[in-house]
Amino acid sequence: MARIVVLGAGFAGLWAAIGAARKREEIGASDRDIEIRLVDRNSYHNIRVRNYEADLAEVALPLPQLLDPIGVSHGLGEVEAIDPARREISLVTSAGKETLHYDRLVLALGSAVMRPDIPGLAAHAFDVDTYAAALRLEDHLVSLGRSAPSPGHSTVVVVGAGFTGIEVAAEMPDQLARAGITGSRRIILVDPNPSVGASIGANARPVIETALASLDIETRLGVRVAAVEAAGMRLTSGEFIPSQTVIWCAGMRASPLAASFPGGRDSLGRLLVDPFMRVADVGGVFAAGDVASSVIDGLHPTLMSCQFARPMGRFAGHNVVADLVGLPMLPLRIDWYVTVLDLGGWGALYTEGWNREVRATGAAAKATKQTINRKRIYPPLSGRKDELFAAAAPTVQAPPPTYGAR
Repeated sequence: MARIVVLGAGFAGLWAAIGAARKREEIGASDRDIEIRLVDRNSYHNIRVRNYEADLAEVALPLPQLLDPIGVSHGLGEVEAIDPARREISLVTSAGKETLHYDRLVLALGSAVMRPDIPGLAAHAFDVDTYAAALRLEDHLVSLGRSAPSPGHSTVVVVGAGFTGIEVAAEMPDQLARAGITGSRRIILVDPNPSVGASIGANARPVIETALASLDIETRLGVRVAAVEAAGMRLTSGEFIPSQTVIWCAGMRASPLAASFPGGRDSLGRLLVDPFMRVADVGGVFAAGDVASSVIDGLHPTLMSCQFARPMGRFAGHNVVADLVGLPMLPLRIDWYVTVLDLGGWGALYTEGWNREVRATGAAAKATKQTINRKRIYPPLSGRKDELFAAAAPTVQAPPPTYGAR
């Protein structure tokens, strides 16, 4: 029996596992011929892009519900090391250390928020990088809502004015209200760049600035964090902001386990993969999602986004089985790119193209964002194999709908 191991149950890993099971059935093989095993540190699939939202009730989906109906085995484990020469994975599980052999591997361990060595950051800052971290922030805010007012009680500082930081800040008024924090509230967005959304581009920036102003979100731009304390944050400008809630959203980096493999990596530590999701010069290894970079239209590399992770996973799953049994593989090509940025109670921003031309804003764009976050990126939850396999077909979805023009 051959074994395919998928490491990671995020957007890329989940869809790689389902896609592999789909292809296994298509060729008439069973789990007695080809074992597909998914390993993750958690027993759930996190709809990670919703971790910034005030309501976390539906962002963790149990893996047995998604994988048991299609014959994919799954286990809990922390990946300690990968030996591509021996085709072995060293895991730490509840039972101790385990060595797992693979015939083919799909690396989908994703990315993590970067935490620089800033005094007090590790001890005092929150983030929304994982479901557990988002729950920790939620519990903290609820606790504040039940406590007596004190300095910094109702002030939230969000560090990083990129996609995640903007969405966290824009959602924060609703999150504070949900936690019972009322009265005089302050939300401050901090970034070393001279403008918000520096990576999002000049076309979108005026919309973002308008939304933040309407939500009474303050900014501190062109400054860095000098230190984080239990009582607040000190900036390099010398300003001290009293705050009991500092949320770090400043930058992502691929899993350090990408360094287990020879070959090229980009500035974010991502493995360079070909259109079939194969890692160059490493036999039997595919990679997808935030841990991988692939040029998908002849010019642009993928970004760390579920928009790319999901199709990368579907194609990696299809191709890893095809490669195992000697069948032709399918190249991934995506000829469109959109951005839909949630701007909280103000609405959202919808852009098209790599230069991010604004196509819809406000309530119209918000309808698109909710379609994406609550429907489009979810796997079928019926437990039906046919629906899971249909969703895992190695195809690229059309762009999400727009419900109105700017």
